[in-house]
Amino acid sequence: MNGVILASIGLRVVGVGYSLVLLSRSDDRRFGFLTVMLALMATRQLLSARQTTTALAELPGLLVSVLALFTVHYLSSYVVEERRLTERLRGFRKAIEHAGHAIFLTDTDGTIEYANPAVESVVGHDPDAVVGENPRLWKSGEHDEAFYEEMWAEIASGNVWDGEIVNRRKSGDLCWVDMTIAPITDDTGAVERYVAVERDVTERKERRLRIEAQNERLERLNNTNEVLRDVNRELVAASTRREIERVLCDRFADSALFEGAWVGDSRLVDDGVDVRTAAGVAEATLEARLASGDGYRTVVDEVLERGSPSFVDDGGAPVDDPAAAAGVVVPLSYHDADYGVLVVESGADGAFESIDRGVFAELGLTVGDAINAAESRRTLAADDVTRLEFRVDEVTDPFVSLSAALECRVDLERLSEGDGDRAAYVSVTGSEPSAVAEHVDASSHVRAVESLCALEERCLLRLRTDDSSVVTTAARYGAAVRSLSIDRGDGRLVVDVSRSNDVRSVVEAVRSAHPGLELVSQLERERDGESTPEFRSGLEEALTERQLEAAQTAYFAGFFEWPRETSGEAVASMMGISQSTFTEHLRSAERKLFRELFEGRPDTVSGPATA
Repeated sequence: MNGVILASIGLRVVGVGYSLVLLSRSDDRRFGFLTVMLALMATRQLLSARQTTTALAELPGLLVSVLALFTVHYLSSYVVEERRLTERLRGFRKAIEHAGHAIFLTDTDGTIEYANPAVESVVGHDPDAVVGENPRLWKSGEHDEAFYEEMWAEIASGNVWDGEIVNRRKSGDLCWVDMTIAPITDDTGAVERYVAVERDVTERKERRLRIEAQNERLERLNNTNEVLRDVNRELVAASTRREIERVLCDRFADSALFEGAWVGDSRLVDDGVDVRTAAGVAEATLEARLASGDGYRTVVDEVLERGSPSFVDDGGAPVDDPAAAAGVVVPLSYHDADYGVLVVESGADGAFESIDRGVFAELGLTVGDAINAAESRRTLAADDVTRLEFRVDEVTDPFVSLSAALECRVDLERLSEGDGDRAAYVSVTGSEPSAVAEHVDASSHVRAVESLCALEERCLLRLRTDDSSVVTTAARYGAAVRSLSIDRGDGRLVVDVSRSNDVRSVVEAVRSAHPGLELVSQLERERDGESTPEFRSGLEEALTERQLEAAQTAYFAGFFEWPRETSGEAVASMMGISQSTFTEHLRSAERKLFRELFEGRPDTVSGPATA
């Protein structure tokens, strides 16, 4: 056996050992195949060694042995690299399968080739079921075709597309998805596939939309409050009903939130609606709408009767949901006095969603109060008035009831208005204060009675009444009460109404509140110069409510008579205050009254008197 044969056999034995070591480490069957092959080759060469006589004949075998050994070495390196790549791919696959985002691969036509398990949590479809399908399977229909065309054009050009899209889950529910689509290219730059990553952002999107909606509501509310502040500020300066209505309509029409506004009222002769003032909407167009059977004709009457605002659609029909409203109808009232309605319209969706109905209700009361004050001032200051005389014997009224029950005469000397409580100064002839007190105890409309002074046949009383009296109703509708005299239940009420006011509406309103009231005369009158009521109104405006009450109570109680019929302590007790507080109010009232008398009308004093 020559050296060539021994070298060849040795190389093959080494190869067998090397393969066995690699087989045990890698458990790769290819090394097992090499081990068997090399072992057979070594065995064959051992068996044929005795028959070989020359070394030259064994050179090919030696070369094969060397190549076999190199094959084992190369395969070992290849297996190591292959295993490394396999582990990396396995890691990538695990990462994709355990990713919280939906990931899928498509070919260039959009057919899905792979989808990870998270696809089911995002779109509701089984990952295996979507392979071979197109992502349009969960298309929601919320986006137009231009949206998808732009997206495909972007990724087909090799760019990454990123954005939010609305998908429809298998259950039919819509979901917001943050999606990224990237092209996969070959070595030449040609697109081979697309990889898409989707993340469900429905909760985040809905939270953001809620915040945006809340901000929009707050902005609308802020705009509304700004309009209301402007209205309240300008109401102070407005002196007539027309100015008040114009301020209302202009401020709402000028706001970016609202489209226009108008003030109207129901007609007495039919079921129509008269438009008094409008802004932001053409009056001709509005009149045509109302004349054609617009829903506002019905809702105006309902709102005035109910006394609370109503949200309406664009046709004037009431709606319960403020978010669906195109307008709101607000009654303008002051206690029982109705001054029509304010209608605010808006073309913006959800303009009234965040505005509480109570905000408009308060606005209606504020405007009604301002209109009532303006109408009352106009009546007191007007040169041209209509004097109305009513018969009140059939009227349910606390003063009529008092006169009829005690068979006495009741004359209203003064009425001091307050919120829900009125102080009426009345003189009663033919009845004792004690009898009046007994009657008051049984009355639900008179809360208290105080005797200010008592003469031989007449006594002066102060009654705390509610708002059920006919004089209170007349005053609320802008009428100036001149007198109320009732003798044994039969009486007369005399009031003045400015000619600029709708006298007929005042009469109808007062008679509607007091069905037994009978109008017996109506006389047009003119005043020359400053009237007594106007001068009295100016004096009252200079005093606070408490100062006026102190002066009135002291006057009617005989505090200013000589000798005094009632002490300051007694007057203070009537008012429910201390004597020092009464004195402070009275001194302040006297100072203001004298200033108004001597400084407010200097033309009445020409100089020192001469004999």
